[in-house]
Amino acid sequence: MRVLVLGHGKTGKLVAEVATERGHGVHVLDAKENPRGAALTAPFVAGFDVVIDFTTPEAVLTNLRACLAVGAKVVVGTTGWYGSLHDMSGLATRKEGALLHGTNYSIGVQVMLQLAKQMAAPLRKAGYEFKIEETHHVTKLDAPSGTAISLQQSLSEVGEVPITSLREGDVPGLHVIEAVSGSDRLLLTHEAFGRRGFAEGAVRGAEWLSTRKGVYDFRDIFTEL
Repeated sequence: MRVLVLGHGKTGKLVAEVATERGHGVHVLDAKENPRGAALTAPFVAGFDVVIDFTTPEAVLTNLRACLAVGAKVVVGTTGWYGSLHDMSGLATRKEGALLHGTNYSIGVQVMLQLAKQMAAPLRKAGYEFKIEETHHVTKLDAPSGTAISLQQSLSEVGEVPITSLREGDVPGLHVIEAVSGSDRLLLTHEAFGRRGFAEGAVRGAEWLSTRKGVYDFRDIFTEL
């Protein structure tokens, strides 16, 4: 494939590396080369099979509008924009493009989301109280993280579970669900050792999306990769 990577931060660099390793042609645009989406003209975007966005909450919507408006296939790993998901999904559908979104492209996190949903009802009935704690690097802009919000949604059967967000050093991502009763405590934890798992999931998602149209959530398709 011909892959356009938007964002040249730590995860964006890894996405480019992984895509190259998997035999794809890669072009990377950083923020200076794409101010307010100016580089994303229709002829330029048409030169790529798929676009992968790992930018910032401030830039992602401009990028999405520019790419989806010309029917591109876009994988977005940036978080902090989900209030506009309905609008972006509608744009992708109208222009017969494709959009794959996800708050986390780690396979391990996707399994954690499933486990959280499975444990919610029986533990709630047994009187357990829940809370979520997430820790990320100090440069992460959104708090709580998109993953923590997804975990909270997976536990919706027990009510709105409180989230504590910590920003420390260069932590790639640590998410913990704690369920406590008067008798014991259950912990469900995912700790990322680096960002490569996120990059690999995004690239494999792009390969999957390259032959499709429509709007997809990574949590619904990750088992097909």
